Amino acid sequence: MKDFDQFEFTESGKEKVKEIISFYPEGRQQSAVIPLLDLAQNESEGWLPMAAIEHVADLLGMAQIRVLEVASFYSMFNLKPVGKYFVQLCRTTPCWLRGSESLKETAEDITGCKPGETSSDGLFTLIEVECLGACCNAPMVQINNDYYEDLTQESFREVLELLKRGEKPSPGSVVGRKGSEPVNGRSVLSTDKG
Repeated sequence: MKDFDQFEFTESGKEKVKEIISFYPEGRQQSAVIPLLDLAQNESEGWLPMAAIEHVADLLGMAQIRVLEVASFYSMFNLKPVGKYFVQLCRTTPCWLRGSESLKETAEDITGCKPGETSSDGLFTLIEVECLGACCNAPMVQINNDYYEDLTQESFREVLELLKRGEKPSPGSVVGRKGSEPVNGRSVLSTDKG
């Protein structure tokens, strides 16, 4: 098990840190705090231990409390351990109208936990969130860094069962939609002259 009392970026992470900081003008490197916290969270099994927050603060020459303020303000950062699969259920109006409540029931059934909890096997942490930004493809969920869109209870059950077995389901629209095109395919700018 990883020691969360200490933190240092991996070798590839250190290269990514240099790249991220290089995007910001001289004297403005502290603007990299959010992407560096995101990178640190990805290297810390999906959450930000204090050691990671302190390390990012030291790298950017910031007071640790300022970095903690950023990490605690944004809901994208987890300040306590999460399951291997961090399941974020969108509950905003478009997803709710298209069945997100049934997805929540499915998630509770498969994972054995309620929103805000981690399953006893440590595989799943389930939370409800506001708008994940894929309203056209509602209902949808985000699991770790992947979106699963156009879900039904059955297709979401399949996604969760695959994860439970250690398999990786294909992210994106489960009905094969490209981007945000209409469910029945494009109907404008077609080559049909009928």
